[in-house]
Amino acid sequence: MPACAATRRFNRGALFAVWLVLLGPQGLAQGARFPGVIGLQVDVSDVERRIWRVSETIPVKPGRLSLFYPQWLPGKHAARGPIDQLAGLLFHAGDRRIAWQRDPSNVYRFELQVPAGVAQITAEFQVATPQTAEQERVVATAGVLGLQWNQVVLYPEGYVVRNIPVQASVKLPSGWRHGSALRLASPDAPAEFLNFATVPLEVLIDSPLFAGRQYRQIDLTPAGSPPVTLNVVAEEAADLAATEAQIGLHRAMVRETYAALGPPRFEHYDFLLVLSSSFGSIGLEHHRSTEISQAPAFFRSWDEDLGSREVLAHEFAHSWNGKYRRPARLWTPHYNTPMQDDLLWVYEGMTQYYGMVLAARAGMWPQSFGRDDWAATAAVLDRKRPGRSWRALADTTFQPVITPRRPLAWVGWQRTEDYYTEGAMLWLDVDTRLREMTGGRRSLDDFARLFFAAPADQGQVSTYEFAAVVRALNAVAPLDWNGFLRTRVDSAGQPLLDALERAGFTLAYSNQPNPAIVDSERTSRSTDLSYSLGIVISRDNVLTEVVWEGPAFKAGLTTNTTLIAVNGRAYSADLLKGAITEAAASPAPLELLVRNQDRFRTVRIEYREGLRYPHLVPIEGRVDMLGAIMAPRAGAP
Repeated sequence: MPACAATRRFNRGALFAVWLVLLGPQGLAQGARFPGVIGLQVDVSDVERRIWRVSETIPVKPGRLSLFYPQWLPGKHAARGPIDQLAGLLFHAGDRRIAWQRDPSNVYRFELQVPAGVAQITAEFQVATPQTAEQERVVATAGVLGLQWNQVVLYPEGYVVRNIPVQASVKLPSGWRHGSALRLASPDAPAEFLNFATVPLEVLIDSPLFAGRQYRQIDLTPAGSPPVTLNVVAEEAADLAATEAQIGLHRAMVRETYAALGPPRFEHYDFLLVLSSSFGSIGLEHHRSTEISQAPAFFRSWDEDLGSREVLAHEFAHSWNGKYRRPARLWTPHYNTPMQDDLLWVYEGMTQYYGMVLAARAGMWPQSFGRDDWAATAAVLDRKRPGRSWRALADTTFQPVITPRRPLAWVGWQRTEDYYTEGAMLWLDVDTRLREMTGGRRSLDDFARLFFAAPADQGQVSTYEFAAVVRALNAVAPLDWNGFLRTRVDSAGQPLLDALERAGFTLAYSNQPNPAIVDSERTSRSTDLSYSLGIVISRDNVLTEVVWEGPAFKAGLTTNTTLIAVNGRAYSADLLKGAITEAAASPAPLELLVRNQDRFRTVRIEYREGLRYPHLVPIEGRVDMLGAIMAPRAGAP
């Protein structure tokens, strides 16, 4: 690495460390424990209006008091604390009302003057949860809800969040049951509110709760291991009907994760799974739990949505990668310290890799589907991300801050959070290199078990810098990993497909549909013609993606364009696919009648290569290393 680049990286890390020490006008009492316990009472029982009511008691001393509403949350990679949902904020000490002001330079910070003689104040407010997806992700319906504690808490400035004890309680709708990594203080005590054991604020916010009218708890614990539970809430009782075969695959996924990543770093783990078409989409990792949403028929239509099964393996792997072992600048002493995402290609990229691999190893999807999914992943980067020519993988790690997952006009050229998919391809490259260098004796699993065994240095978190990744790789198989990774991550336009070739395959395109793409089309009710016309079409016949410099792009088409007719006939997906096939033998261009805003026009596309879909083709004489990577390792239960 050039000296100037090394200097820039050192200065950035050093300045960040100094900044942590100097945080805020009161500084940060790194070792101080908050004097007392915050009491947090949350009523989420209003299922009709979905308004949550909060009463929070905070021990205080007379004088100036600053309280934060959480802004930067682990796993979200950006400042996404939903402060716009907070309403009706009042503070009082007994019968005395206490005025507050918002910090004009930091809207997540509230300032109060505590009167003399007051030792405790109460904050009361409501959380106006979204009623529609346009307002934000829907977290409560008439049948299910998901409570993230960061939505309903204020905390005092000046303390590391692991040093702030909180005793939380929640009132659920009548008859509802819940799942959470939090444990009740007295499990058998009847009460209007469920009272949880006192935990640090860090643990509370990392332990969300799912609840529902319909609830099922499924044991996934491997023999001799900490308890692992699948908590399922659903709108309808029929949706809870997981079969023993399906449960067996989830148990195999847990065992395969242990075999790949090493012993668990938790004392218990709770999958939180909601089955609903109204609840907002989520897949969010936590140390001892994970929040996942799936379609209502996830279990009932098991063979119709293979791709979504990978989410459980992905989020479970995050307990090791991201929650326990975490990039140093993604650990912060509290939730109003900005985080830095520069190592998300490890945090998310390697987790994306293992999500795909573990789904295949556990049988959550067949190996053939795994190959198809790798082909689809590689093809997106190969054909749909020309922005790789100007924007390096490292720069995409800043995307969550740049655009918090809003749709982009030209996603292929602008690039989005590609540290997931290109990160997965990078770690496939690393894994195949390790296997090739050692004659198959060592693999990325050896790196993972070594890397995730590092001791904790920030409470229950083990932080790392880039150099630790390099050291662990060299301990498995020596190479200039520093040079390889820095070039691959920091430079635009790096080779992409050599990892697949080392694994024994080439990426090719034919008119045969790719089953992974077909699976995605079916679940999203879209039509993916990315590798022919260069478009993706929604269920409403609207273009949701136009591939940069593809045939449709060159014809002047954009997103938010509605297809009306194909060659003079009313549009349908089958009609368009047939016209693309016929155009291969016709001198006439394909003709589309389209509408964009209030304008109708006819667009002619010169394209004659037929339908095209990506596939992996075995290289003759090469070992199928990809098959070895996806082969089970854990053995029988």
